[in-house]
Amino acid sequence: MRKFIDTAKKAGLDGFMLALLSMILLAWLWPAPGMKDSPLHLSTVSTYAVSVIFFFYGLRLSPEKLKAGLVNWRLHVMVHLSTFVLFPVLALAFRPFFQSEEGQVMWLAIFFLTVLPSTVSSSVVMVSIARGNIPAAIFNASISSLIGVFITPLWMGLVLDSGPGHFDLLSVVGKLAMQVLFPVFAGIALNSRWGHYAERHKKCIRYFDQSSILLIVYTSFCESFGEHLFDSLGIKEIVFLGIGMLALFFGIYFLLTFIGGLLHFNREDKVTAVFCGSKKSLVQGAVMSKVLFAGPEAGLMLLPIMLYHALQLIAASIIAQRMAREPEAAKDFVLKK
Repeated sequence: MRKFIDTAKKAGLDGFMLALLSMILLAWLWPAPGMKDSPLHLSTVSTYAVSVIFFFYGLRLSPEKLKAGLVNWRLHVMVHLSTFVLFPVLALAFRPFFQSEEGQVMWLAIFFLTVLPSTVSSSVVMVSIARGNIPAAIFNASISSLIGVFITPLWMGLVLDSGPGHFDLLSVVGKLAMQVLFPVFAGIALNSRWGHYAERHKKCIRYFDQSSILLIVYTSFCESFGEHLFDSLGIKEIVFLGIGMLALFFGIYFLLTFIGGLLHFNREDKVTAVFCGSKKSLVQGAVMSKVLFAGPEAGLMLLPIMLYHALQLIAASIIAQRMAREPEAAKDFVLKK
């Protein structure tokens, strides 16, 4: 249990998840400061904070690391096909089970989760704990964030264009490029000069990142609670949604494990494939929800990714600890023989 708690802390599970729940509770009790007509303009502040997050992210990402990661192309293809193809295809297959109007809205929120990029920090942490291919994990998680700026809006455009209203794909990609891509590439360009500063203060930067996400979550849920979008959701619906998110994670995890075996990946690459290919980014979800769903529905769209984020960390922590013992167990077995 102690090892599990330490792993969860390294992944940022305990304190951050409690803070997220606190933000939702605060939005329910006191939504006025986070509304669009609030004089505090918290939503605008969170938008600028997001760009700073991705600038620091790029500042810690050296071009040398990206070049070194290009070699293992089969692993990269598998991870990104899982992230941007396998996940959304599974969601599309289950769409007929959401027939009601409320069900269609919830399915859209789940589909939004499935088209998001992989998370960066927790993927690398889990791969490190499980003794996987860490350089490949860094490469895949980093590239996933950049690819998602284009692929996520494209997937959402295909779904939203089939319903009422108009989805302006170029406008969405342009906004995300300004908020995500431009700061990332600016950070990469300044890596040689200021990269050591970002590494030295990475703990403070992580706190800033988490505070910005908390602000986005708060403002998103303020709008949703203010418009009473959660009135139709009860405890039973949230529990069933959580069970579905857990089933989605394990379904992808076991499928990637099977495919990795078919492709004859070594142990380190299998570990990297299952952790990078099964994760979804709460950071990107919070950012993209503000662009894709500008109205009060942004909070509702974040509900599945928040549940998935928490459950994937818990499940992945347990799995990573188990994997970490596998090499030593194999070594002990050989020595006994």
